[in-house]
Amino acid sequence: MTASLFNTLNQKILSNNFTVGIVGLGYVGLPLACEFVEGGVSVIGVDVSESKIASLSKGVSYIHDITNDRIQTCLATSRFQVTTDVAALSNVDVISICVPTPLQKTKDPDMRFILSAINGLADHLRNGQLIILESTTYPGTTDELIQPIIEKKGFVIGNTIFLAFSPERVDPGNTRYTIRNTPKIVGGITPHCTELACNTYHHAVDTTVPVSSARTAELTKLYENTFRSINIAMANEMALMAHKLGIDIWEVIDAATTKPFGFMPFYPGPGLGGHCIPVDPSYLSWKMKSLNYSARFIGLAEQINTSMPHHVVQRIAHALNSVKKSLNGSRILILGVAYKPNINDGRESPAHDIMTELANLGALLAYNDDYIPCLEWDTSYQSIPMDTLVWSNYDAVCIVTNHHYYRISEIVKNASIIVDTRNATKGLSSPTIFKL
Repeated sequence: MTASLFNTLNQKILSNNFTVGIVGLGYVGLPLACEFVEGGVSVIGVDVSESKIASLSKGVSYIHDITNDRIQTCLATSRFQVTTDVAALSNVDVISICVPTPLQKTKDPDMRFILSAINGLADHLRNGQLIILESTTYPGTTDELIQPIIEKKGFVIGNTIFLAFSPERVDPGNTRYTIRNTPKIVGGITPHCTELACNTYHHAVDTTVPVSSARTAELTKLYENTFRSINIAMANEMALMAHKLGIDIWEVIDAATTKPFGFMPFYPGPGLGGHCIPVDPSYLSWKMKSLNYSARFIGLAEQINTSMPHHVVQRIAHALNSVKKSLNGSRILILGVAYKPNINDGRESPAHDIMTELANLGALLAYNDDYIPCLEWDTSYQSIPMDTLVWSNYDAVCIVTNHHYYRISEIVKNASIIVDTRNATKGLSSPTIFKL
């Protein structure tokens, strides 16, 4: 039966005569669905959000990187269907799970969305299907958590059904590297699982990178983002030390970058944001605790990175103090609340902690971010349009996210005080500028 089911599914995939089901149509699932449809594959997208399904059905995208035209073009092919009903995946050949994997307040992995997805699918699985998990998670999730649920339904992984892990590598706002031209790591429970998953992704990505196991693929994703977290933490600590020494850290980094070997620039900032870098290292740290191992670098990096919003608040207080003003009662304008420039994603944005601490200290806050018109964490705040801003209304302006539409020279000319956490004012000189 192994060869028969494998060969049948593999032939369908190779001949582009198969259907992909995607569970979760968010920042990962929706772009992936579009790539498959554009690669000639039929896709059924499932999401529990009725509003998302209603929006997509009308050809309206809720993801910044995906245009309405792209959704409408996919729908027009008749190869793209969307629904809230997971039972619609009963007859698909490949199922990709792209659901969120947040952390609990205790920093433990929150597996509710993965468990909900696989338990919802379990009664609709059939022989000869391939299931791929894309959600970032700790090593062992695919074989320790998902495999037993599938096997309880009578399936044999690698024999009657196939299972693999392929971590998403989506970078919101990145127009140079997309799903299509970013190599895809693939690790199956068995070699047949890996081969099927690689052949599937060949319809959506240019390059696949098979690895020896699902666990290897899981750790690869965590290693990538832990690498970034630790190096950003070093840049942040260097910024703190440079400030104490009276040295411009941005000039130091620019100078160091001229070395053609042995150096890779990382930049300090107001804190980490997004779903991946602030979260993924904690998945690995949690897993290692269960093996009685302390991931010391991860813990130290987290301490440094999570301290940066407080450092920004201190810089604002220092800047105000230089003109004999108190933080309490001062009017402060925050520029940019998305976690990175030119996107509408506010997940884990350091702006949240900065604004919360400022408000608790009595500051009067306002913000501008054309990409995020209303704050999810406090709907009483709404973005003030740039063309209505009166700079004299604010005692200080803090650049948290350097969106492309900010006219920095105009801000420097008109703002009383600028606290620049992103080196947005590079090349400009003014006693009103206070850098990180």
